[in-house]
Order: sequence, then structure tokens, then C-alpha cells
Amino acid sequence: MDMTPEKLIELAKDAMTRSYSPYSGFQVGAALLCADGTVYQGCNIENAAFSPTNCAERTAIFKAVSEGRRNFSAIAICGGKGGVITDFCPPCGVCRQVMGEFCGPDFPVYLAGPNNTWQVKTLAELLPFSFSSENI
Repeated sequence: MDMTPEKLIELAKDAMTRSYSPYSGFQVGAALLCADGTVYQGCNIENAAFSPTNCAERTAIFKAVSEGRRNFSAIAICGGKGGVITDFCPPCGVCRQVMGEFCGPDFPVYLAGPNNTWQVKTLAELLPFSFSSENI
């Protein structure tokens, strides 16, 4: 089965329903497509101390990496207060940097919007002049 952006976005929406966000009420879901067709879902997981909070994108990526996956084809992200998508939900800077560790500049990031709209950005568009292992 070919994974279309729409199907990947639906999986991100499904992941959003499992968000643990009692403090902000802002639910986020992500669906990470691996090169072999496997999909890893992630949701945001908040913590009362805030800094231990983990974003949906990193949850999905860390799940995949922890199971030996390193080649990713795309990610879909959606989010909204109370689980209602009212705008596009781009990844935070930390998540962009984590994507940069495992994904190339052309890696597609699908952002789900309201009313079944979506847009795609490349990682290079979201993380220009990134820091990588070449800088170490």
C-alpha cells in the first residue's frame, strides 16, 4: 500500500487523540514514515515540570530509532487546543534539530491544517543553516 500524504496525516490525527496534555490542553500528533513503509506514531507527552515534556515528533522518531530504524521518508504533524485543528502546527526548534540528525534537507514535513487542508515543507525550509555532525 502506498502511503499518501493524506493517509499519513490521518495517522497523525489518530496519534493526536492519545496526547497527554493536561497542562496546555494543546494536543499534537505525528506519524513518521520509514523508508521500508513502517509508520511510527507519536503524541506529545507533558510533564508538570515542563522541561521533561516530549513533543509528538520526537516521540515518533525516538520510537523508530529505538527499534533500529534510521531511514525516514516523511513525517506528518497536526495539533490544536483540545484536539481541534485550527491552524498548521509546525515542529518546534528542538524537533527540527532532531529531524536534522536523521533526515536530509529534502525530507518532507506535512503540516495538517483545518478543514482537511495541508501543506508540505522541506526540512531545509524549516531548518536553514542547521547544525550537524559536520560542525563538530
